[in-house]
Amino acid sequence: MKKTILPNGLRLILAPEKAGTTVTVLILVEAGSEYEIKKQNGISHFLEHLVFKGTKKRPTSGIISSELDSMGAVYNAFTDQEYTGYWAKIQSGKVHEILDIVSDLYLNPIFDAAEIQKERGVIIEEINLYEDMPMRRVHDLFTQLLYGDQPAGWDIGGEKDVIRTLQRDDFVNYRTKHYIAPATTVVVAGNFKEAEVMKAVKATFGHLPKEKKVIKPKTKESQKKPEIFLKHKESDQTHLVFGVRAFDVFDNRRWAIQVLANHLGGGMSSRLFQRVREELGAAYYVRAGASLSLDHGVLAISAGIDHKKMDDVLKAIIDECNKLKNQLISPRDLKKTKDHLVGNFLVSLDTSDEVANFYGGQEIMTGKVAGPEEVIKKIQAVTAADVKKVAQFIFRNEKLNLAVIGPFKEKGRLQKLLTF
Repeated sequence: MKKTILPNGLRLILAPEKAGTTVTVLILVEAGSEYEIKKQNGISHFLEHLVFKGTKKRPTSGIISSELDSMGAVYNAFTDQEYTGYWAKIQSGKVHEILDIVSDLYLNPIFDAAEIQKERGVIIEEINLYEDMPMRRVHDLFTQLLYGDQPAGWDIGGEKDVIRTLQRDDFVNYRTKHYIAPATTVVVAGNFKEAEVMKAVKATFGHLPKEKKVIKPKTKESQKKPEIFLKHKESDQTHLVFGVRAFDVFDNRRWAIQVLANHLGGGMSSRLFQRVREELGAAYYVRAGASLSLDHGVLAISAGIDHKKMDDVLKAIIDECNKLKNQLISPRDLKKTKDHLVGNFLVSLDTSDEVANFYGGQEIMTGKVAGPEEVIKKIQAVTAADVKKVAQFIFRNEKLNLAVIGPFKEKGRLQKLLTF
């Protein structure tokens, strides 16, 4: 892997793999929902859609999709809280063609007024779709519960009333402000010739002016007791997210919390899967994961459960968390958990798009890039004592939150169960 910073501040990461059969171009920009203002919540995601609707070189969405499809490319885009990404993967040997298209999407969108109006309806239907997907929607409600009415607590997709009001000038101004060279990372991973790609990227992006990056507003965290958000829905299954505030992505404890989360709910042999699904027969899915951001973080446990077993599931989750607070993970379980983490990590790097995301995600978030060997070394260095210390730090009543979608109306009974 080679990282280069162009004179204008744009960062380039080249991750060649001579034996690979594909190549991926990924462009990331520091522009996500946490960079938005309230009256424009959802603009990052809306803009991501619009770049596929026409560029100066390819003025219609049909031209863009036809060109990509005719080459057999796999392509998409995504918006997160801290960044937006545009990518395409294609057979090796066509890196210049795919770089030309992805860079065109990023650099030259035209924001046609008619396309904006049409895509407005698409975005609103996407929001409606997620409203009807409680397994996903409960995570949005959990985020709102944690952070409230500030950028970290807003939906990435935005509010429908806001989406209806955004106009062309809003997108032009937002893009001008955020889509700048120092806030951009270009990643090329897979089978390609480094010197040729380096030259092409410099020619394509080197003209961008060096502007000052926008710093996102600092996330405010304030909590004194366990909090619950209930959304009543007559459904066949209750969906919940049980989670605690943690720390940011720069914290050295990030490796220990990954081990902790994997031990709790990282696979079919994890503690929660065995306890909630196999022993209680209360859920089809139950999982745990740590999500660490620029200035906040969370460990969350999610599950889709039998309504009648809500109390039993919450008690089981709390019991397993308390075990980690009060007991050391056994050497056998620690080794199994770390082997599972490392194995999954290495398997995830099997394709060029995942390699691009691995390197690009680190760079856009932290400005530092670790190779696979270094990541594995950090995971293997985690001790049982490290995991216990993190558990004691995060599993506290004043950090605890529960979001639920299901046929429940009263918080009282659940509130009594929420204590470590």
